[in-house]
Amino acid sequence: MIRVDLHTHSTFSDGALSPERLAALGKKRGVSVMSLTDHDTTEGLPRFLAACRKLGIRSVPGIELSAEFPSTLHILGYRIDPSDRRLEEALTAIRRARDIRNARICEKLQSLGIDVSLEEVEAEAGGEVAARPHFARIMIRKGYVKDHRTAFSLYLGRSGKAYASRERLLPEDCIRLVREAGGVAVMAHPVETSASYEKIRSVAGRLKEAGLWGMECYTSKHNSEQVFRYLSIASDLGLFPTAGSDFHGGPGPAPPPGIRVPAGMIPWARLGVSL
Repeated sequence: MIRVDLHTHSTFSDGALSPERLAALGKKRGVSVMSLTDHDTTEGLPRFLAACRKLGIRSVPGIELSAEFPSTLHILGYRIDPSDRRLEEALTAIRRARDIRNARICEKLQSLGIDVSLEEVEAEAGGEVAARPHFARIMIRKGYVKDHRTAFSLYLGRSGKAYASRERLLPEDCIRLVREAGGVAVMAHPVETSASYEKIRSVAGRLKEAGLWGMECYTSKHNSEQVFRYLSIASDLGLFPTAGSDFHGGPGPAPPPGIRVPAGMIPWARLGVSL
């Protein structure tokens, strides 16, 4: 068994730790292979990859994209070329759509008597991507809500009073972008997409036809039964299983980085890693 983590976030998107501190925490936790998968940006990758090399951690360049879907559907990209022109152009457009959505959220919060400005959110983010978790942190600090969960359930989640949608790429387009950038595409935390195993099988099967390579089966979001069922679905569809904590850090309890898996479970060579 080895400890790996192919799903983490830094301050360049909505994580609480810098790329260097994230790598150092992975080292402390005994993680052998790590990937930084920030939302919609590759800007933190050079620092993260350099820190991993210095610490002796095998690393994989990654990204996480939010797809257009009735529920949450995220696509992880691994072994991507961060300098790929088409990928960077698409990411710029995605971040622009986020900016428009963030302004709408601010307007809605202020109409509800919650004093959060766009300038505060951008300062809280401090990186490439300002997102809803940054709103939540400000709302907690100012005493409007007690925790992240409440901020999303009452205001920022899909059914929240201040929710605003944004333009997203279709899942097939997310997969295409990852593949064109030299990477492999993985369906993240399927439990967030649907509680129905048949629905997950159907969605993953359709995305396999579009070039999906893997499914994130091992994660802190999945219980043992779910892990077993997702492994079965992945095997039936010819998808490769991956493992990641979706670590963000920050205040409140959160699973630490690192998931224990059999050493040979993941085809590391396809991710550019030699164990």
